[in-house]
Amino acid sequence: MEKVRVAMIGVGAISGIYLQNISNTFQELDLVGVCDLIPERAQKGQDTVREYIRQGAKVREPKIYKDMFEAFEDPEVEVILNLTRPYEHFEVTKQALLHGKHVYSEKPLAVDLEEAGALIALAEEKKLRLGGAPDTFLGAGIQTARKLIDDGFIGEVVGASAAMICHGHETWHPDPEFYYKRGGGPMLDMGPYYVTALVQLLGAAKGVMAMTKKTFPHRTITSQPHWGEDISVDVDTYLSGNILFESGAMAQLFTTFDVYYTQQSRFEVYGTKGTLVVPDPNTFGGPVLLFRPEDASAGPATDPGLEKKTAPEFYKGYKEIPLLFDYCENSRALGLADLCKALRTGREHRANYQQQRHVLEIMTSFSKSWEKRAMVETQSPYHRTAPMKNNPIHGVLDD
Repeated sequence: MEKVRVAMIGVGAISGIYLQNISNTFQELDLVGVCDLIPERAQKGQDTVREYIRQGAKVREPKIYKDMFEAFEDPEVEVILNLTRPYEHFEVTKQALLHGKHVYSEKPLAVDLEEAGALIALAEEKKLRLGGAPDTFLGAGIQTARKLIDDGFIGEVVGASAAMICHGHETWHPDPEFYYKRGGGPMLDMGPYYVTALVQLLGAAKGVMAMTKKTFPHRTITSQPHWGEDISVDVDTYLSGNILFESGAMAQLFTTFDVYYTQQSRFEVYGTKGTLVVPDPNTFGGPVLLFRPEDASAGPATDPGLEKKTAPEFYKGYKEIPLLFDYCENSRALGLADLCKALRTGREHRANYQQQRHVLEIMTSFSKSWEKRAMVETQSPYHRTAPMKNNPIHGVLDD
């Protein structure tokens, strides 16, 4: 297959893993050039690829565009990889579509449904591919969990519980302010991983009921290079609610940047015949744990609340299921590679805009529900995309 030619807009913190995987893993991608508002970042991106070439990568050295419009006007470029900040996604994607380019963007697709709808209408009008992160659901962990559910290992799904708990990013991220501005917060930043995994496992959502709040109005950055600077928090940072799915299953979802906690992710799916522990949806791998009634240890029937268990014993009795699919390592750009393969073959790409829009509607409904003090019903259509297929060549996707 002829490689699909890509230009990267935004060469910030997340770009490193994209550059690594485009250069060394996904064999059907061709990075034509990079662009960033800060020239030093673009230069660093080019230098990174140069180093991979020195180490043996069979890729070209990407050019540096002076601005995004130079990339949009480059006739060699077919797909724009939008890695800008969340509140910049809309304008960058819009301009790329207007210039006739397919677009794959980091999450979210846009910061609200109005912007998302405008982008989708434009992509459909121009018959262009539009999709984006998260693509972690395409990894071995979530795909294995999906197969176990689809094959009936836990029976009919009753519900799920998922939580993303941490104290924010200002202690480690080099540029954390945008996490607390429009388009940021724990729900729009980390929620896409959890909600995308939920709809991939449970199907379309029907409605949301939630409560939200902002605990700290200000944050102090303790990471470099902005150590000591103050961040004014503009978004809710503690969101908790319930999602009702069309199947009748119900899921509890909790995301926060306000809590000190050692285990950031918790994700469980409950069925009539067992329980499945889903791996952190911000990762591509495992472990995937399964518990069924026959796994319960024989013994006297006692009140489980009186049993003393230490943390490592919490999932005692669960069986770890071998991962059944490829891509268990950090495989960011997998969704981009899938879109590009679909562009060549004509099939549907998996990380597509109908999924992004449905996930965005669910996430933004948390705050809307709390404002209305009522359940918010979802309106966007959703169907699960095809499961992954194993290909004998790592870095080459199915037709």
